Parts: sequence; structure tokens; C-alpha cells
Amino acid sequence: MKAIGVIGLGIMGASYARNLIKNGFEVYGFDVDPARMAMLSDEGIHPCENVSHLATKASELITSLPTPQALHEVVRELCGLGTRLTELVVADTCTLTLEDKLLAKSKLEVSGGCLLDCPVSGTGAQAAKADLTIFASGDDDGVNRMKPAFAAIGRTTHELGVFGNGSKMKYVANLLVAIHNVSAAEAFAFAQKAGIHPEAVYKVLHGSAGSSRIFEVRGPMMVTGDYLTGLSATHRLMHKDISIISAYIQELAVQTPLFNEAAKIHDEAIAQGFEMQDTASVCAVMERKNGIDRAGG
Repeated sequence: MKAIGVIGLGIMGASYARNLIKNGFEVYGFDVDPARMAMLSDEGIHPCENVSHLATKASELITSLPTPQALHEVVRELCGLGTRLTELVVADTCTLTLEDKLLAKSKLEVSGGCLLDCPVSGTGAQAAKADLTIFASGDDDGVNRMKPAFAAIGRTTHELGVFGNGSKMKYVANLLVAIHNVSAAEAFAFAQKAGIHPEAVYKVLHGSAGSSRIFEVRGPMMVTGDYLTGLSATHRLMHKDISIISAYIQELAVQTPLFNEAAKIHDEAIAQGFEMQDTASVCAVMERKNGIDRAGG
């Protein structure tokens, strides 16, 4: 049985672990929250005391971390492994700035390690079904070593060449996600003002030329107006991703009028109290803008 380590067991990391177990991997996991490790230990994961302990159990590691500080702390611990580090490949699936990714890569390489830049595209619900797209970039040999694990956690893996190309592609993907999320919400609001029930909108347009993957995945939440059940990506997380994209857009001096407007709607959702609810709640923002009160009929 092939051993693999997962560092960070939140919504995405926990799904990685479960799908790796389903595909015959022996999974070792670590998270700063002991409750997450305890929950997954009942499902077959081997909890580890810390990152260093985990790295003695598996030579291929996947990180799913919420902040650059968390990534740099993991790298710091790995750099203390000595010669063991030269045997490891670490695939970072986080969405972070290129500066943070490159800094982590350089620190690990100085000590003899290999860091890959492999962000994923997909919601938490998609991660649970191993329906993710993986944007793999970095050392070719390292990517090849990780392919069996990527096949277990995702639907498609794209090999994008030099380190950093994975993040760049993820920025483009998230730009589309932000826009499609708002466009779907706008469509539901438009339909309701026209007297068409949200359920009918989803049933008829799902899979049509006007649909999108975001419409298909988040549309059901927009139909019910329940943005907590089945939560897969919060506005807090989306705000982080939008901020990273916005900074890179400014650096490149790219004109992105649709994304800029979509970002404002996502910000309004946070201001209206939806920060910890699913990003599908931009539908509630659009409904309020249009005077739609579902509760009031």
C-alpha cells in the first residue's frame, strides 16, 4: 500500500484524504486542529503529531493550507529534516501569491527538497467527489511521482511546465469563477423579476448554452436560498483569492472590467453578513438589489 501525507485537513484536505484512502493509499495526516484529525482517524487516516512526524511516514506530501504563514511554517519544519528532505516531494495545492510560492520553493530547495506548485480548481463539493482539476507545475520528476495521488483526488491533471504556471492558471480560473458566480446570481434575480421561479430556471437552463459549471454547482443553493447546507467555499476564502488576483492584475496592468464589478458584488456579500456562508449567497445580494423578498412571497 502506497503511503502519502496530507497536511491541512479542512474542507479540501479532508476530501483529499478520503479519496486517497478509497483509492488504496495509506494516508498520514496532520492539522493544527486535533478535532479534524480525530474525525478522520475514524475513517482510516493515520494522525501525526506534527509535520516532521508525518514526513517520516510518507515521501509524497500534499499541502492544503489556508494562509501563506501556514505554508512557510510547514516549510520551516520540513527544512529541519536533514537528509530525509531530499527524498520528499511536496505538492502545494493552495491558492497563494507567486511571491509566497517562490519563497517557499527557494527555502525548500536550499535544504534539498522539492516543492511543486499544484493548485486545484473546484468547490468543496467537487473535492468530495474527486471532481477537481489540478494545475501541476514544477519539477517534471516530482510531478510524475505525484500523478497517482492526483488521479485519486481529481478528475483531470494538467502539466503546465515551470513552477508558478499552476498558480497563474488558477488565477485565470478564479477570475472566471468570480464572474460566473455573479452572472448566475444575476440571472436568477432577473428571472424572478420576470415571474419565473428559480427552480424552473435551474431545471431549464442547466446544461444549456447559457449555463456554466458554476451555475450547475451553485445553482441549487441559489434555488433554495440556503447558503449553509452543503457549504463548499466561503466568502472569506473567496475574498482572499480575489485579493490575490486583483494584485496580479494590477501588476500586469490588465483591463478586467467584468471581474472588477464581480469583485464588488462579492464584497457586498461580506458587508451584508454572508462572510462565512457559501459564495452562492451573491444571489441574495442581487435579490436585495432588485427588491426581491422570497420570504415575503
